[in-house]
Amino acid sequence: MLCTEHHTYHSKVNGGNYRNGRDANSILASIHNFDPTVGCDANTFQPCSDKALSNHKSVVDSFRSIYSINRDIAQGRAVAIGRYSEDVYYNGNPWYLTTLSAAEQLYDSIIVWKQQGSITVTPLSLSFFKDLVLSVTTGTFSSSSSTYTSIINAVQAYADDFLNIVDARKLPNGAMPEQFDRNTGTPIAASDLTWSYSAFLTATARRAGKVPASWNAGGGNTLPNNCAAVAIAGTYTTATNTNFPTSQTPGVPPTSTSTGATPTPTGCSDVIVTFNERASTQWGQTIKIVGNHPALGNWNVKNGITLSSAGYTSSDPLWSIAILLPAGSSIEYKYVNIQVDGTARWEADPNRQFTVPSTCDVVTRGDSWR
Repeated sequence: MLCTEHHTYHSKVNGGNYRNGRDANSILASIHNFDPTVGCDANTFQPCSDKALSNHKSVVDSFRSIYSINRDIAQGRAVAIGRYSEDVYYNGNPWYLTTLSAAEQLYDSIIVWKQQGSITVTPLSLSFFKDLVLSVTTGTFSSSSSTYTSIINAVQAYADDFLNIVDARKLPNGAMPEQFDRNTGTPIAASDLTWSYSAFLTATARRAGKVPASWNAGGGNTLPNNCAAVAIAGTYTTATNTNFPTSQTPGVPPTSTSTGATPTPTGCSDVIVTFNERASTQWGQTIKIVGNHPALGNWNVKNGITLSSAGYTSSDPLWSIAILLPAGSSIEYKYVNIQVDGTARWEADPNRQFTVPSTCDVVTRGDSWR
């Protein structure tokens, strides 16, 4: 266990400059510490703890004004996230993996809140929540309360916003390099960065409610009175098969059996479907998608999924969302315009229909309001 203090630190980087202490590594620390069995424990910096949520806001807000592509995006809306504001590597840009990690922490939080059936807002985390639900106050809100529902919906939409930023900046073939330009959003730096893809996979897995195995955080979340090295006893088994497989020896690739055809990936249980809906709206209105599957709210508008307007412009009124749906399932859906007063205006009949592919293809649906 590391001894930590809640404070801003300074360290020399980039040949003499100082960091302000707001570093996306702190968000990575929280999601890698995630253990849903300990709830919102602050000592292990769990994603939904007040310390981790306060840190999330601090880190995200530190990038709101320094990147041109983030300018004029309001509080409570997602922005592109880099490593730290003083970064000069490639001129200092947003990274795919750090933007995705901001989403993953929020999905982790939603998992625990639903698991425990309540959300606690403390003075430390209040500013995070007020960015999303202005009327929220400190206290504990049960799943039967309207405040709980408002927070869940707002945090879900906020997390999806981060995913939509990444989706808008990927290459036409879906590839994700290391970074995207702070001024133009153009993908740059190391191509096909493995960490970009792994960050996408873990974020979407958490969005689907899939959690990692417990690392027994409950057995190691008591902070010592004094900072000191701590020895942890455990049982270890020495590896017995230590020979590298002959067919996979580094430098000796296995014999190819390819016929020249590209195999079609199979075996996926879920497919990521991006819904792009072009619908002109007025200030305060939002677009939801509602359909015949639990992931689409089972035709209940209150449980429908709010689309992101991150890519919305006057010339291209794009609302978008990426949703995980079962491979091979038959889907029916409609879009709903939620008015300022909360009433729902459905688009015209008939229901939209499609079948989710049984392969691992990435699917995009392009629709227009009717």
